Amino acid sequence: MKNNYLLSHRSQEPESSVLYMVGTPIGNLNDLSYRAINILKNVSLIACEDTRQTQKIMNKFKITNNLISFNKHNSIEKIPRIIKDLQERKSIAIVSDAGMPGICDPGEDIAKAVKSEGFDVICIPGACAALAALISSGMPSSSFIFEGFLPKKKSEREKILSEISQNKKTTVIFESPHRLKKLLKELYEFCGGEREIEVSRELTKKFEEHIGSNINSAISFFEGKDVKGEITIVIKGITKIKNLDLNEEDLKKELKELINAGLSLSSASKYLAKKTGIKKSIIYKLN
Repeated sequence: MKNNYLLSHRSQEPESSVLYMVGTPIGNLNDLSYRAINILKNVSLIACEDTRQTQKIMNKFKITNNLISFNKHNSIEKIPRIIKDLQERKSIAIVSDAGMPGICDPGEDIAKAVKSEGFDVICIPGACAALAALISSGMPSSSFIFEGFLPKKKSEREKILSEISQNKKTTVIFESPHRLKKLLKELYEFCGGEREIEVSRELTKKFEEHIGSNINSAISFFEGKDVKGEITIVIKGITKIKNLDLNEEDLKKELKELINAGLSLSSASKYLAKKTGIKKSIIYKLN
């Protein structure tokens, strides 16, 4: 009886004083669900990452509603307003430019703030680039690691790349087109050229592509090309972590000597990797 009540209750969406996290298409506008259209038509207002991008969806489905900007630059000042609107029994939808709000955008912050005030947050599921790429890759998907965009700071970036090189689970990451070639070279340094990956580009769009059986082939494919479109990379986990030989202490000593001589940890690890044939990521962790 309770379940029937809940189904009936949710069919009256949108409800007052509820924040709806609405998944939007990542390329193909036909992926927007009927439920999402209903929410976007009937909530009190829509908070969106970029009103110009959301307006394209509104125009496609002949939706008219109030739009406000809500992004990483103004989220701190907008969150109190949204909470005030919920207190006034308004219903609000949060959308990102594409995909699920809360994945690599301020939707995560607003959901936390709203729940802390005692209001309901309901997800209206939609497209997600990370899941679309993972499922298309054919790699193990029942357990995986999502890293989003890697940090730009060198030390933080190399720490995560080192972890990726030794992950036993599949890893999914995002990257911008103009930084893809740099990332592939970094993955080569940390994981080796034979590591299985798939680079997905323009997911759900007309020119959707899935490139590369391993890092070497992906690097070759993009060499000399102007990379365009949104990029998602799936990296297969390793089956086992190789142990160092018995000369580990000698390797540590040589690594320390190179760093003392003025090389960065990354450069010293790269040099020793070429010299010994041991992966850079393993040597990197010896410091």
